[in-house]
Amino acid sequence: MNVIGTRPDGWWRDRTGAMRRLAAQVDHWARSVDDDVVLVLDGSPRDLGVVERVRVVWAPGGRNAADDRIVELVTASDDPTAVRVVTSDRELAERVRDLGADVRGSGAFLDELPG
Repeated sequence: MNVIGTRPDGWWRDRTGAMRRLAAQVDHWARSVDDDVVLVLDGSPRDLGVVERVRVVWAPGGRNAADDRIVELVTASDDPTAVRVVTSDRELAERVRDLGADVRGSGAFLDELPG
């Protein structure tokens, strides 16, 4: 959600719509990379439309649930140094860097995504 929240475009009025837009953009972007792409979203599962190249992981729970889930995914990776996490959350960035993952800022990543 911190990637969605990077741009104040009214996403808070329609969280599902914002999630759907991000999932579609990431899915389109994922076609140009030869990597597994995982999108971690807060809350209970919602209809995001057709998402073919991205595995969506839901992190229901409380505060920092998605961050904790991302840390779990990095920890479970066979090679955490091959993982890139997109976030603007400093605490999450520090946690995953400590595990060996690379971190990319949300704004820079959003600039790569198709409109």
